[in-house]
Amino acid sequence: MEDKNAGGGVDNTFRRKFDPEEYLERARDREKQEAEGRGKSKSKGPPVQRKPLKHRDYEVDLDSRLGKTQVVTPIAPLSQQAGYYCSVCECVVKDSANYLDHINGKKHQRALGMSMRVERASLQQVQERFEKLKKRREPGSFTEQDLDERILKQQEEEEERKRQRRERKKEKKKEKAAEEEEPDIDPDIAAMMGFGGFGSSKK
Repeated sequence: MEDKNAGGGVDNTFRRKFDPEEYLERARDREKQEAEGRGKSKSKGPPVQRKPLKHRDYEVDLDSRLGKTQVVTPIAPLSQQAGYYCSVCECVVKDSANYLDHINGKKHQRALGMSMRVERASLQQVQERFEKLKKRREPGSFTEQDLDERILKQQEEEEERKRQRRERKKEKKKEKAAEEEEPDIDPDIAAMMGFGGFGSSKK
């Protein structure tokens, strides 16, 4: 029996040969499949046009259930469970901070039909807004004299608070001094207990 390596060379016949035509065919098939996949995803329908963000025209109710006790059962509907219920998204959020984050968030705004983009205001809209704010400010017009009066009033209130604090401190000192004074003890009882001569200034 002859040894395979007898000729001194290495037998390389087991290695796979690279066939360029086969791999070229595979690449073409893959490109066709990707093109068909892209065509399908585009043909799902026209892109959804959402309205830009709008200013909220209602007050968010965070305080109505503050300090109230409520019995919660695991089988209760979502709207009666503990926390803040969002009827648009049908979910419960556990605290007010997370509720505000939710109603200002992307998911909630999409459910309302709005995108997260803000409509660009025109020059006329900005000028109208300024006029509205000026009109709102005019009834209680604010002057430098009002500012001076307000500062003086604050200083007077601060002086009054300081004076009251000083009086309270004095009262506390008087109370402490009264407590520290030696209480009147019957001399017979004091002698019986064994401390008859302590702290007496009589000679």
